Formats: sequence, C-alpha cells, structure tokens
Amino acid sequence: MPYLTLTQDDPTAFIALCVIIGLMIGSFLNVVIYRLPKMMERTWLQQCAELRGEKIETLPTLNIASPRSMCPSCDHKISVLENIPIISYLFLRGRCSQCHANISIRYPIVEAFTSIISGFIAWYFGYSFITFAALIFTWAMITLAMIDLDTQLLPDDITLPLLWLGLLVNLTGGFTDIRSAIIGAAAGYLFLWLIFWIFKLITGKEGMGYGDFKLLAAIGAWFGWSMLPLVILVSSLVGAIVGVGIIAVSKEKRNVPIPFGPFLAFGALIALFWGSQLIHMYLAQF
Repeated sequence: MPYLTLTQDDPTAFIALCVIIGLMIGSFLNVVIYRLPKMMERTWLQQCAELRGEKIETLPTLNIASPRSMCPSCDHKISVLENIPIISYLFLRGRCSQCHANISIRYPIVEAFTSIISGFIAWYFGYSFITFAALIFTWAMITLAMIDLDTQLLPDDITLPLLWLGLLVNLTGGFTDIRSAIIGAAAGYLFLWLIFWIFKLITGKEGMGYGDFKLLAAIGAWFGWSMLPLVILVSSLVGAIVGVGIIAVSKEKRNVPIPFGPFLAFGALIALFWGSQLIHMYLAQF
C-alpha cells in the first residue's frame, strides 16, 4: 500500500495520520464514555430483577454501535455533518441544531486531547509496534479516567482486557520483559488491595474500589513492577493536591468522593513517556 509506505518513510505524514485517527478515536471514546456505564447499569437492573423473580422488561437496544448518537435533550439523531470531531461543535456553536440545548464542551476537549496525544505518541516513538501499542493503552486510559470521573466506576470490560493485552504486548519485550510484566500485574493488584484493607480496618470505611486494583494491575502488566512505585507516587501526589484543593473550596468538605482512577491514568502516562528517565535520574543520586 503506497500510503502505508509513505507513513513509514515520512515521520511527518505518520504523525499527521495519527492526529487525524486520534480525532476520530476521540469521537468514538465519547460514545464509550457515555454509553458503557448506562449499559452496565441496565445489565445490573436486569440481573436484580431476575434474582427477585420479576419479569425482565424488554428495553430498546443499547450498545456502543446502536442506536445512533442523538441529543440527550430532544432525541434528535445526529447527522454525519453534525458529528465531525471539533468542527461540528464549532459550527453549531456548542448547541443542538434542533432544540438549541447546550452541548458539553467536554466532547471536543476529549477529541482534541486524544488527537494531540496520539500525534505526540507518533512523534515520540516513531513508526513502530510500540507506537501502536502505546496508542491503544493511552486511549484506554482516557476512557477509564473519564468514566471514573463521571460514575466512579472502572469497568471490567476495559481494565481486564487491558491487563491481558499488556502481558501479550510484553511477550516479546514490548515495554518490559514478560517476567517483570507478570510480577507487575500481581504486585499492582495486591498493593492497592492491601492498602484497601488496612484503611478499612483502621477507619471502617472503603477508601477505594476494586476497579482501582485492576487498573494498577493492568498498568503493571504493561510497564512492569519497576514502574509501579513511580506510578503510585505520581498519582498519590497529584491526587493529594487535587483532593486538598477540592476540600478547600467544597462546602461538603471531607465527604466529597474523589475517584482515584484519573490519577492512576495520569501516573501511567508519565511512566509511558518519561518513566525510565525519571527512575534513572533518581537512581543517579545514590
């Protein structure tokens, strides 16, 4: 394929291609972020009804592909021209073309961020297997972070496949060796599991969810056990700063729940791009 050869030989063309693909993927991620929690909730309600022996109501189809995207205010089906990443939002001035209800600015922000970071990955790693693996990992981190912010859920439908994919990527030494990846997956899960139970025994409260364990296990599977201290340190530091800020401005004070998934995702991206350099800089001091 001529264009494939061009992207291999021309770094600029490859970066541009990843930027464009990132825009389209960002639009798709918005759908996943919005619909996956609703799909999970529907499944839970149906399971509860089944356990109670109640008749399960037949509901309209809801999955990632169906129905078509529509305005949540008036159910207007979004046309192709209204669904162009970023451009449609700007053209419509952030409003539905039918009922003129506001469209969340988060949609173009997710699209733009996904596009920019996809281009950065292409520039940083070049045309390689690692680039394609890093793109998948990063897209998953964006999705998980946004779902956790919205619902305080980290779906198994993403975290568990991501964990296994990380092990497969490292079978031939993608980001680390397979031994380090396996230990990283186990250590990531067990570390937060242990913190969870220590906190619960001391306070009687649950400080985090099991989804956080699985997410850190997936990160360990991708980057190995040696990256876990950095990820935990960065995510805890950023989480503490954000938490203190929220407590300082929130009327609910300490009762405000703060999802940890976005901070783990941030720490994972730091590890992806600069983890080795930061660890070497730290070790060079001794």
